[in-house]
Amino acid sequence: MTNLNPILEARQINAWFGGTQAIRDISISAQPNTVTALIGPSGCGKSTFIRCLNRMHEEVPGASVKGQVLLSGSNIYDGGVDPVSVRRKIGMVFQKPNPFPALSVAENVAVGLRLAGISKRSVLNETVEKSLRQAALWEEVKDKLRSPGTSLSGGQQQRLCIARALAVSPPVLLMDEPTSALDPISTARIEELLNELKKQVTVVIVTHNMQQAARISDRTAFFLLGEMVEFDETATIFTNPKDRRTEHYITGRFG
Repeated sequence: MTNLNPILEARQINAWFGGTQAIRDISISAQPNTVTALIGPSGCGKSTFIRCLNRMHEEVPGASVKGQVLLSGSNIYDGGVDPVSVRRKIGMVFQKPNPFPALSVAENVAVGLRLAGISKRSVLNETVEKSLRQAALWEEVKDKLRSPGTSLSGGQQQRLCIARALAVSPPVLLMDEPTSALDPISTARIEELLNELKKQVTVVIVTHNMQQAARISDRTAFFLLGEMVEFDETATIFTNPKDRRTEHYITGRFG
């Protein structure tokens, strides 16, 4: 892989829930137009870490973070940086689809633009169509744009949430187990979509499915007990890991 400057870089990230430390000294980088997968047993800190990458962790009462996260070289934790502006640039798609129930399909996609003060109808319509096309959903919903977002199937709702995140043109998209609540067909659609999306955005994805990580990612990080054990090219992690704990997890000896 070409060694480019990373678009997203975490340096010595530590995070706590109250007095309990959840992750320790995690450093990771993601290069432009790549998919980085985070794997590891449940409760090992993957979701906590990914929420540190766009300042969502601090929304939990009593939670705290130390370290740096650089987006195109600028630390998102610097004083005076608006967390809301950070989340427009580093979007998030969650485990369970969460379209806004009171909003239509089109309104769900456009909500971020409206919050940013964009109200011109032609711009909104153009962005809604573009984002739905990016999320491979336009052909399925173009005649349902005024229907509630919650009227779609589970897999369609998750792609609607991806379209909503893409509408504000973030350079980075975080995904926290985005297919774990979906059926195999919808999961396959999301995986196909990721191969297209990385041409436009950089993706960091938490997945409990090692086969999924092997299929979709360029680099993989293995987390265990709040620490990052190993981070390398995905092919290396799955065929020639350097750490015995990684090998034991990959081969199913624990997890």
